[in-house]
Amino acid sequence: MLALMALRTPIAVAMFIPGALGYWAMTNDMALLNLLKGSAVARLTVYDLSVIPLFLLMGQFATQGGLSRALFQAAAAFVGHIRGGLAMAAILSAAAFGAVCGSSVATSATITQVAYPEMKAHGYHGRLTTAALACGGTLGILIPPSVPLVVYAILTEQNIGKLFAAAMVPGILAVIGYIAVIMLVCRFKPELAQPSQATPWPQRWRALAAVWPIAVIFIVVFGGIYGGIFSPTEGAAVGAVGTFVAALARRELGWGGIQRSFLGTAETSAMVFLIFLGADMMNSALALTQMPTRVADWVGHLQIAPLWIIAAILAIYIVLGCVMDELSMMLLTIPVIFPAVMALDLFGLAPEAKAIWFGILVLMTVGIGMTMPPVGLNVYVVNSIARDVPMAETYRGVWPFLASDVLRMLLLLFFPSLTLGFVSLFFK
Repeated sequence: MLALMALRTPIAVAMFIPGALGYWAMTNDMALLNLLKGSAVARLTVYDLSVIPLFLLMGQFATQGGLSRALFQAAAAFVGHIRGGLAMAAILSAAAFGAVCGSSVATSATITQVAYPEMKAHGYHGRLTTAALACGGTLGILIPPSVPLVVYAILTEQNIGKLFAAAMVPGILAVIGYIAVIMLVCRFKPELAQPSQATPWPQRWRALAAVWPIAVIFIVVFGGIYGGIFSPTEGAAVGAVGTFVAALARRELGWGGIQRSFLGTAETSAMVFLIFLGADMMNSALALTQMPTRVADWVGHLQIAPLWIIAAILAIYIVLGCVMDELSMMLLTIPVIFPAVMALDLFGLAPEAKAIWFGILVLMTVGIGMTMPPVGLNVYVVNSIARDVPMAETYRGVWPFLASDVLRMLLLLFFPSLTLGFVSLFFK
């Protein structure tokens, strides 16, 4: 698999081919054909997975309808006059856009297209600009809804709504941490960002009024999910329709934008489900070897503190995040690692609470991998748009944000109540 990845083979194929060869080597031709006959149908007919294209469609409608631009303009109107304020506005708009998107890469690309020209025009240094946009993009998966969390919920048979609730406090902590980093960086290196003229209050209120549909959609979708009015899948459908109506109301979503929205959703969904099929093939082969069971048994008998084991697992995810996207990592590793984690005694947590807490830790770590040198997928996405900024400058800029990520990770690791507080509040 790693050899195929090194040859730049698509990740779904890189997992499927060695998985199929391994399964065939351990069984026979007919067993492999029987698996192939039913595995794709079994995966593609999982009802809960329909939430993925629906959340992706929400993000597409928000992008094509100009809602992402309105979010940045509203945030910039209130904090843009502060030194580093436009970078803070990029973080805030990325968080708000993440509430209707669910994808880290899509959030990075969308907010960069909107915010980068504005920050460049106001004399912001490329290092701070691109680093803030790359790290802010990770909020697309930290702020619910989150496609990786949906995948984790399905793989581990957990409640999607509970995982979304658990991600809220970590997502808010991420926003606060990134803004604090920008303030500190601008304090010690003021040449990286120039303050701009304050926006008059009437213009601020007009900019804020332009984004009220996003707030309404978020409240309706998640209020409905946590209030028991509809399921996460139904909530995603309601959110997609609501975003479509909001985009039409702005008169920026024409027929061409609608076509691009559905086409973009179809392309991304196809990629996601192909990765599912590749990972299913690989995990079927691994299951025959009994590796997941043996790993769980081996980890359970280690004479090491459970938290050290969790820390080692998270370190592996950071390394994998440098070369793989978040969905591929989770689909490949969770079936092997999750049973081992569930065998550990961690703060006396019940099995469900432990599964939710570990899922959020994995999500945080995946986010770190998206910006971690030497690869960091979000960095490549941002620099593909901000071509005049050397990638080395962006990597220099992300280190303070990564320090904030590590601090947040340690808080969540040692204080599970930060993750589980909203779960017990909404799901008594």
